[in-house]
Amino acid sequence: MLWQGKIIILLFTIGSLFIISCNKDPKTTINSFESLSVPPPGFPVIPFPDDNKLTKERWELGKRLFYEKKLSKSVTISCASCHLPQFAFSDTTAASNGDEDKIGRSNSPTLANVAYNPYYLRIGSLPTLEQQVQVPIQEHDEFNHNIVDIVNILKQDSSYKQQAQQAYNRSFDPFVLTRAIATFERTFISGQSAYDKYHFQGKKQVLSDAQKRGEQLFFSDKTNCAKCHNGFNFTNYAFENNGLYNVYLNEGRKQITRLDEDEALFKVPTLRNIELTAPYMHDGSLKSLEAVVAHYVSGGSAFKNKSEIIKPLSLTALEKQDLVAFLKSLTDKEFVNNKLFKNEE
Repeated sequence: MLWQGKIIILLFTIGSLFIISCNKDPKTTINSFESLSVPPPGFPVIPFPDDNKLTKERWELGKRLFYEKKLSKSVTISCASCHLPQFAFSDTTAASNGDEDKIGRSNSPTLANVAYNPYYLRIGSLPTLEQQVQVPIQEHDEFNHNIVDIVNILKQDSSYKQQAQQAYNRSFDPFVLTRAIATFERTFISGQSAYDKYHFQGKKQVLSDAQKRGEQLFFSDKTNCAKCHNGFNFTNYAFENNGLYNVYLNEGRKQITRLDEDEALFKVPTLRNIELTAPYMHDGSLKSLEAVVAHYVSGGSAFKNKSEIIKPLSLTALEKQDLVAFLKSLTDKEFVNNKLFKNEE
């Protein structure tokens, strides 16, 4: 399974080299539905699957379901309860509260650019976004529900049945529910940060001197940050251990492979909008970007599966500040303020 994972990563990396640096049609504004299918400059084509192409009807149904609290058994939380638009569709707590206030087992990651993920969940156990949608529904510490029961409840609303017919030409069922939510989430494309405007839109005044120095440091051999956080989405999608602990409560990727060498390995996350997605790490144990930088400077704990890339760094106080400044240049204010993603109710 390890070699298969490496092949997937290699193919995805190769595919990402075929970048589309397109200029948007002047009529296609950042807050129009038409803009949702247009990748930002420097991004590949947004990969909508053949059996779930983007249409306005599917997107609108998916948006409604994303904010639907009837997905949870107690009718108290929705997808948006743990993936908040103003925080790049992440949460602000170490572990989110699920149905009946049960505490989740890991930190809720950002959904920004989730369309490009080659696999889903922190341990990479699912190959499609449609399959991922089913996970929080059945987890006891999330929605604590059953997808068949949810469908039967929502079908009592004639407007859901009408939207299903318009979007997928079929009755409202689990197929429609999972695919509509996946369609909405695939449009969460973030590529309008200061970093992007500097490199792909020719706006040379948007980065500060500290951010420019931090960028040079980030991509240097001195830090090796870009060994894992590279490409247009600042991740290589590999599974790594960064020496957070000597002993882990979460088995990580070993949960699905049952291999000792996969113990406490987690998918390398995107760094886009990282300023907004605190707390950090798989368990939300680090509260600030300064704490994250300090962890990597320390070289981490000597866990048996720690990546060889993670080694103590010799950085000055100014260099640490510059790294944090650069990470903040990846914040996309247009994305988090896009009214298209906000709940209208």
